[in-house]
Amino acid sequence: MSDVLTISSIMMLALLFLKVPVCISVLGGSLVYFLLNPNINPMIFAQQMILGTEKISLLAIPFFVCAGIVMNYTGVTKRIMDFCEVMTARLPGGLAQVNVLLSTVMGGLSGSNLADAAMEAKMLIPAMVKKGFSLEFSSVVTATSSMITPLIPPGIAMILYGCIANVSIGKLFISGFGVGGILCISMMIMVALISKKRGYGILSNEKLTYDKFMGSLKPAFLPLMLPVIIIGGIRIGVFTATEAGAIAILYAVALGFIYREMKLEHLISSLKETCISTSSILLIVAAASVYSWILTRERVPQMLTEWMLQTIDSKFVFLIVVNIFLLFVGMFIEGNASMIILVPLLAPIAAKYGINEIQFAMIYIFNNAIGALSPPMGTLMFVTCSISKCKTAAFIKEAMPFYILLIIDLLLITYFEPFTTFLVNLVY
Repeated sequence: MSDVLTISSIMMLALLFLKVPVCISVLGGSLVYFLLNPNINPMIFAQQMILGTEKISLLAIPFFVCAGIVMNYTGVTKRIMDFCEVMTARLPGGLAQVNVLLSTVMGGLSGSNLADAAMEAKMLIPAMVKKGFSLEFSSVVTATSSMITPLIPPGIAMILYGCIANVSIGKLFISGFGVGGILCISMMIMVALISKKRGYGILSNEKLTYDKFMGSLKPAFLPLMLPVIIIGGIRIGVFTATEAGAIAILYAVALGFIYREMKLEHLISSLKETCISTSSILLIVAAASVYSWILTRERVPQMLTEWMLQTIDSKFVFLIVVNIFLLFVGMFIEGNASMIILVPLLAPIAAKYGINEIQFAMIYIFNNAIGALSPPMGTLMFVTCSISKCKTAAFIKEAMPFYILLIIDLLLITYFEPFTTFLVNLVY
């Protein structure tokens, strides 16, 4: 690695630690590289930024972001929450179980973990505190359950990974159901154990009857069909993953008219929020595209691959090293930024070790999800605490059992390939 690349990388990391926006930090480091290399045409800097955002599959990001935002304006969230309350009414933990199940279901609608965390922090944390849950526990459950969102299709992280590593987004979506399901079930078990120990009550003693189940399912049925339509349409070839995003928007708007809750001002607000959310993601994509070009020019991926293959002779050891590395990186760097920089480096090495591309993708995305919850820069933690007014130190202390659970789940998907590939093989 050249001295110029070292200087530019140090500059980028310094800006990140100073909490400069990710896109500016990456562009700043890249700009230093170009300034210190006068023999490189500076036009390449602009060209790579534009090329990084020209992939057609990236259109799925604004489509699914818009669909999720529109859903929040059409009464879908309330109908889904009522359904989740009925399904978890007799489980230990009551509203805490609703919180976890709601994140799982909403993951198939919004695709954004931060949007999910903000929405549930506003809706459920005050209600949980009134029911006797501690503020810290309520905040931790809300933030941790929001990790499920990027794992359930149409998670934005899966779309980005598929674009970067040239992996089938449809297959990643299918795998996400399995991995997200594992996290949902294990988290519900954890919530039940803690709730029993602390005496957090159930929502209702009434048995779940057929009439009660159907009464809650009927209002939520149409929203719940969205993931089925997306996956089914992609699988049978009616539309691509990108086109599925456009279908999701049309479906969300149609629900707004069916429920008679969509107004013109809601649609305008949805489009504004979509532009803001999408621009922040694509700016990171553009910036990281320049940095990826620099790494390729310096032959960093090739040198790293050679070093890994010479030093580590087992794929199991490689996976342990990668997990530790990604958990550390996730503590300091936003997930989408790290993905765009590191996936081009790590995915080819994983392939050399014979690791299934879908499995490695889900391992990477799961690590990113944990990073979003981890101090000192965990975005999920800060978003939730800023809304609930929970102190960060108290949050971290309360979250320790959940961190242990997440590591166990990570090891499961790392060393038992069927957890990530069984559904993919079944469907494809």
